[in-house]
Amino acid sequence: MSPFLKRFSYSCSRRAFLDHCRKFVLGFSAFLTVKTKPALGIESSQGPIKEDPMKLPAPQVTQVNRTVALEAAIQNRRTIRSFSPRKLSLQMLAQILWAAQGITDPNGYKRAAPSAGALYPLDIYAVIGAEAVEQTPAGVFHFQPADHALVPVTTGDLRQSVAQWALGQTWMAKAPVMMVITAEYRRITGKYGERGIRYAHMESGHIAQNIFLQAEALGLSAGIVGAFNDKELQQTMKISDRHEPLLIMPVGYKN
Repeated sequence: MSPFLKRFSYSCSRRAFLDHCRKFVLGFSAFLTVKTKPALGIESSQGPIKEDPMKLPAPQVTQVNRTVALEAAIQNRRTIRSFSPRKLSLQMLAQILWAAQGITDPNGYKRAAPSAGALYPLDIYAVIGAEAVEQTPAGVFHFQPADHALVPVTTGDLRQSVAQWALGQTWMAKAPVMMVITAEYRRITGKYGERGIRYAHMESGHIAQNIFLQAEALGLSAGIVGAFNDKELQQTMKISDRHEPLLIMPVGYKN
């Protein structure tokens, strides 16, 4: 045995050595996953979907709503379960998506919500109803922060189906839009191990609060739902089985 291996064997057991190797492989795998993830389109359970992205209006970073200060938004924020069918503007949808996970860094990388290690294991999907958002057809869309755009995943008004898989909470189907926050855990567990799952859940909380406050600032309201059938929701929305749903947030005008 070489002197190096003798020294190593004294300071590191075989179990620890294998554990180091496992962490290295997982970390390298996560690095490749993040770096090679396509900028457009998503991988669904039915294979890659390639659609032209729908460019969203630029976010309004200052004076979004002159009548609502941040303090007022915090004071007035409530979880709402009764929505009006009133249509949203495309600018409103764009603003909420930007607040959830939009790019806020001049260099085009860091986002509106903090993420452990800047690994961003979460994705945002918008389930949009028929005649619910101006200039936008009904369907499921995947938000692409880098391009501030929506990529179509599947067509049709799926709000009722999503609500049914959320333990039959049909009240949420009346909201024009449902934001679905999902996690691809391997993007973060490669670096942080099982602890990364906790970090992903913390990140989803930051995103959810941003959606609440941005909706309030726009004169809208939001709800939040964590009770649903994960697999059935994935299949209904036609999203990757690696994107595990964490939260559903209906957004619209309060009824």
